Amino acid sequence: MSLAQKSPPPGAGGERDADVAFTFVQALAAELSGGKIELPGFPHIVMRVQKVLGDANADAGRIVKVLGSEPVLASQIIRVANSAALNPAGARVTDLRAAVARVGLDTVRSATIAFAMRQLRDAPLLKGLEAPLGVLWRRSVLVASLSCVVARRLTTVNPDTALLAGLLQGIGRLYLLTRASGHRTLFADQASYQAIEQDWHLSIAAALLENWGIADEIVQAVHDSENLERDTRGPLTLTDVLIVGAILAEHHNQPQVLQAQVHCAKPLQRLRLDAAACEAFIAESATDIESLREALG
Repeated sequence: MSLAQKSPPPGAGGERDADVAFTFVQALAAELSGGKIELPGFPHIVMRVQKVLGDANADAGRIVKVLGSEPVLASQIIRVANSAALNPAGARVTDLRAAVARVGLDTVRSATIAFAMRQLRDAPLLKGLEAPLGVLWRRSVLVASLSCVVARRLTTVNPDTALLAGLLQGIGRLYLLTRASGHRTLFADQASYQAIEQDWHLSIAAALLENWGIADEIVQAVHDSENLERDTRGPLTLTDVLIVGAILAEHHNQPQVLQAQVHCAKPLQRLRLDAAACEAFIAESATDIESLREALG
């Protein structure tokens, strides 16, 4: 099904709500078909950081200079570098250059995205949507933290890349929320809005990340992060890790639902994680998970 062919189900609010939802979906299709899309209200620092990190000629001094231009972001990167998950030896760093050297560029991207998303919560455009933004942000941070720890403890996937992919897994949902802020009647019919979100958020995320120049591996992992039947041979991939991270984030406190997921999610099966093993893994990794959640905010 093409993007333009997707349409929302009629909502409980009758034809008027269905018309609003259909108009909204038509606008989404036009935006995506038009090529480059941007996240409304996203701070410019994200693009500045992405540009300097994507420049093969940029040295550490230039990267630190760009990051240091936003003191709150700089302090966040230092906080992430000192988290228990990324600093198991407990050797604290206090300057930005040392923090960047410790965490790597993918984690710098993660910290930048985290900073920008927190700033977006205070944007006038989204006034009145603080509650759903808060829920979305907490979920994104949990998916990122779990993906990072799963990658490091259970696979050979780069945990820094997994952290970034986890943080970006919900970026399509964020885009939909910012766009729907101009169609407040959509929120009156949560069933229709959730159906639109489920149908569209991964395609939107992939388009947005491609526009940002995010690595293809991450774009693909985000796009396929809800494909529970994905069955591949060979070593576990970033996509597998992100699927597991998202499942654990969604159902870690729902043993019966988690057990049902085990039966249909191939990556869980490949990791030999049943519901009991998932709970044990989360308990054993609690310190690392919590330290990342606190560092990302």
